[in-house]
Amino acid sequence: MAKDDMLKFTRNLGIMAHIDAGKTTTSERILFYTGLSHKIGEVHDGGATMDWMEQEKERGITITSAATTTSWNYKGDKYKINLIDTPGHVDFTVEVERSLRILDGAVATFCAVGGVEPQSETVWRQADKYEVPRIGYVNKMDRSGANFFEVVRQLKDVLGANPCPIQVPIGSEETFKGIVDLVKMKAIYWHDETMGAEYSEEEIPAEMMDEVMEWREKMLESVAEFDESLMEKFFEDPETITQEEVLEALRKGAISMTIVPMLCGSSFKNKGVQQLLDAVCAFLGSPLDNPIVVGTDIDNPEIEVVRKVSSDEPLCALAFKIATDPYVGRLCFFRVYSGQLDAGSYVYNTRSRKKERISRLFQMHSNKQNPKDFIGCGDIGAGVGFKDIRTGDTLCAEEAPIVLESMEFPDPVIGIAIEPKTQKDLDKLSTGLSKLAEEDPTFRVSTNEETGQTVISGMGELHLEIIVDRLRREFKVECNQGRPQVSYKEAITKAVELREVYKKQSGGRGKFADIIVRVEPVDEGFEGQLQFIDEVKGGNIPKEFIPSVQKGFLTAMKNGVLAGYNVDQLKVTLIDGSYHNVDSDQLSFEICAIQAFKKACEQASPVLLEPIMKVEVVTPEENMGDVISDLNKRRGQVEGMETSRSGARIVKAKTPLAEMFGYVTTLRTITSGRATSAMTFSHYDAVSANTAKEVLKEVNGRVDLL
Repeated sequence: MAKDDMLKFTRNLGIMAHIDAGKTTTSERILFYTGLSHKIGEVHDGGATMDWMEQEKERGITITSAATTTSWNYKGDKYKINLIDTPGHVDFTVEVERSLRILDGAVATFCAVGGVEPQSETVWRQADKYEVPRIGYVNKMDRSGANFFEVVRQLKDVLGANPCPIQVPIGSEETFKGIVDLVKMKAIYWHDETMGAEYSEEEIPAEMMDEVMEWREKMLESVAEFDESLMEKFFEDPETITQEEVLEALRKGAISMTIVPMLCGSSFKNKGVQQLLDAVCAFLGSPLDNPIVVGTDIDNPEIEVVRKVSSDEPLCALAFKIATDPYVGRLCFFRVYSGQLDAGSYVYNTRSRKKERISRLFQMHSNKQNPKDFIGCGDIGAGVGFKDIRTGDTLCAEEAPIVLESMEFPDPVIGIAIEPKTQKDLDKLSTGLSKLAEEDPTFRVSTNEETGQTVISGMGELHLEIIVDRLRREFKVECNQGRPQVSYKEAITKAVELREVYKKQSGGRGKFADIIVRVEPVDEGFEGQLQFIDEVKGGNIPKEFIPSVQKGFLTAMKNGVLAGYNVDQLKVTLIDGSYHNVDSDQLSFEICAIQAFKKACEQASPVLLEPIMKVEVVTPEENMGDVISDLNKRRGQVEGMETSRSGARIVKAKTPLAEMFGYVTTLRTITSGRATSAMTFSHYDAVSANTAKEVLKEVNGRVDLL
């Protein structure tokens, strides 16, 4: 059991934030102070260890999540930290999603000037979905306009979190010198000559004492809620509460996700990172803090299957990422929840129901591999040699199958047509696209049946730009690309009831199906795709044919009646029908349902839906009129305006994606490069009749149905 005892010193940690909050810079400092790298890599000069892709170095952004393993000494114990640095850009949100699924804790990083930004909200919701405990780190305290307490307020108001500052900054902006630790009640100053590697603990400056005591009291009040004895001490004599009691209560609060301990610093100026590492070890959970892994039975999803987090249990692991490496081939990243995975051994894939051999195992350090004989319980590793493993697959022992909860990924919102510049590159393009689609579940490849064009779809313009760039560099394929196309959807707006009869007599056994259905918009609150209700009485349609009707409608929904776009949601009530003893079969009822769908939708006032984006523009006051005017031209609805702490104006709007192509370039032009924008997907909404006609004319759709 010694192996399992070591698990309490393991931290599976992710760093998540809005773009430009300093995730990768913080990761680089962690690697430096833990001794894993001997030189600090900087994002702005393309030297960051965790940003290893050429595209990341050129653009200064993180595109793919990078994993590494390091260690940190805290209170005499050596902690193992599996660190994943995630992207902040909305186009690469899939990387955050799949990383959070397998992590035990996360550092939510915020810019001390920008505070809670749009993508901060997105990653926070993703962490809520997978119940990942968090600590907050307010970075860039040295920047002009930095305000630690304003960011704490935003966490409460915007994210609905319960932030609990355990540090207070000494100064801010250019006067930021250090922090006061509210648990130890000491001031901490970093030594610039050692690049922040050394720091000293000193007495708290006298002029700060009132502010420090106020925030310490708030911290003690927050932690006292977790322990009755602490609550008594807090009311009788708060000074009797010990450091250990505070740390224990903060850990309980963080792991139960009722408290978010808040720290601050300036990673770029080498201040605050060691205390952040201490907080990770002190407050975030180990694999043992969730001692049971819950999955489902391979044959019956209703039956729960449980595994203890122990190396003595059968193997149970989740594949969360597939990547292609030029030297070792296809890599599968996975988290082991129970048992251990040995190099050269076989695992059972519960999706494909086949055995896979993992020939070699690695612990990853960004894009470099360190060979391992095994990956133990609670650990994160990568393997090669498999044939068919995809993102979200459960890998387990064949004699003890279990299916772990997988991941849900958003649908692509934008597509472009693509073709190789020369015919001889056709095979290379096909190979490249299939490998990239295997790596990235939000990237889809399809063929337009009418034009024969290959269409690639993704989460945004930057996403597709990176894909085309990778095709050129990694797969040596030069491509021509068409204009971006929006992924529209279709919906119906009223209820229609009809009878559909499918009859085919051709001598011998024929085909027969007869159904009466009501087709209408889904009930409010329904979240699936097809809301199917069976109201057939007295066996007028045999039970074995009813799933075929449902399947027929699901199949038909992939091609709407206006222009062949996907019908997002539909409610179908099967009221009655009839069958023929000889001629009726499952296929007849399926075809009958497809025909009924087409006729019903034509009569049900179909509409076109388009993706609407949430846009946030930060602009100087003098350019605000131009920015709002431009958004109005793009069919945008301005929802609010705020003033940021630095005096700039923040314009919030909802705008159709179709109008936002090339927006960044236009924004730079009208504001002389002084404004910035962030765009995240909001929802699908109906298009006006005039716009719908224009769209449908382009795709030769059914304008007559509008």
